[in-house]
Formats: sequence, structure tokens, C-alpha cells
Amino acid sequence: MRNVVVTGGSRGLGLGIARKLTAAGYRVIAIARKESNQLTSAMEEAERDGPGLLHFVPFDLAEIGEIRRLVTTLRKDFGPIYGLVNNAAIAFDGVLAIMHNSQIEHLVRVNTLSPIVLTKYIVRSMMADGGGRIVNVASVVGFTGYSGLSVYAATKASMLGFTRSLAREVGRLGVTVNSVAPGFVDTAMTQNLDAEQRQQIERRSALRRLPDVDDVANAVEFILSDKAKSITGTVITVDAGNTA
Repeated sequence: MRNVVVTGGSRGLGLGIARKLTAAGYRVIAIARKESNQLTSAMEEAERDGPGLLHFVPFDLAEIGEIRRLVTTLRKDFGPIYGLVNNAAIAFDGVLAIMHNSQIEHLVRVNTLSPIVLTKYIVRSMMADGGGRIVNVASVVGFTGYSGLSVYAATKASMLGFTRSLAREVGRLGVTVNSVAPGFVDTAMTQNLDAEQRQQIERRSALRRLPDVDDVANAVEFILSDKAKSITGTVITVDAGNTA
């Protein structure tokens, strides 16, 4: 059974990805600071379908110095790691000029530094095992921009560059590295949008709607599958045609 680590897997997009991959037959290890009620329900559902398909491992990804120990523990408890989905992220609204330095630092730590360091330790084991899949969840704001999200956009743009370069480093060892860039998806992170902003985004989209969590999870599942064995160093945009 193939093990896939999904960060930020307790709610929203991460939980949707975890559910989708579990249904596809992967053993999913969801990483988050706390177990949510939704994740508990998902684990109970998964247990009925097949024992041990969905696990929760508590970890604060802002604790960069502990990431190496986390990966060692994961490999000891679950065996080889086939896939890593770097989904965990935080977003603070606010213009740069008045954003606290501590918030800027926290955004960069959780959204950029943490997934890079986590990938470093997991990709080592993938290289030793002869292959693997890394999926970085970015965002369309990483290449389009959005007022009030400049620091968040910077962290997501950095993941796109990271994806392309790492794909070249590890490709010859059988590891693929890709990004999925969702548009504004119906999750807790978009609840700050007022009705007018939401309608404006929908009107601007080719399909006149927002993508849902399942749309993004389907893209992640495809990248992890054998059907995507020759796809690496690229970005799949899932935004209902907002950037078309």
C-alpha cells in the first residue's frame, strides 16, 4: 500500500485531498496541529472501508527544527513514503505597509520554509526508495497577484519556483515534483470574501463559478497516479477558468 503524507489534512482542502486519496486506495497520513471533528469522522468512515487507511499525526509545522524527527518517526511507523502533498498554509489579509513583521515572518515560515524543509527530508527517503511523488499546493495569486495578499502571494510564488527546480534535481531518481494552483475555492480560507468580491471572481471565471475542493483533490490524485508518470516540473491550475 502506498503511503501519502498530506499536511494541513485536518480541514478544508487538505481534508478533501485526504478523503479523495483514501478512497483511491492510498494510506494517508494527515499532519496538522490538532485533530478536527471532521477528520475524526473521516477516519471513522475510512476505517469502515478498509482498516488503517487514514491516520492522524499531530505536528506544528512552524517547528522547523523538529521536522527531521517527524520524518524519521513517519518512516519508522508507516514505512516508505510514496507521496507528499504540501498543502498546509496560513493566510493573513492586510496590505504590506501595515502588516506586522511577526505576521510576515510567520507566513514565510509556515508557507515556504516549512514545506521546503519537510520536502528535503522526505525526498531523501524517496530517492533511496527509487521514486516518489511530491505535490505542492500553490495558488493562482502566486502568478496573478491579489490586493491585500502580497505576502501570501510571495510564499505561493516561491513554491512554484521550488517545484520547477526540484523537479530537475530529483527527476533522474524517479521522483516527480508538481504544483496544483487552485483559484478561490469554497473553504474556510475564502470565507473572508464578501458577496460582491465572490460574485466578481465568479463573473471573471470562464465557467462562471468557483471550483470546489473535490476539483482540486482530483488534480492531486491524478498527479500521484501512474497516469502522471511523465509529468513533472509543471503547474496544474484549477480555477474554473479565472486566469484563462
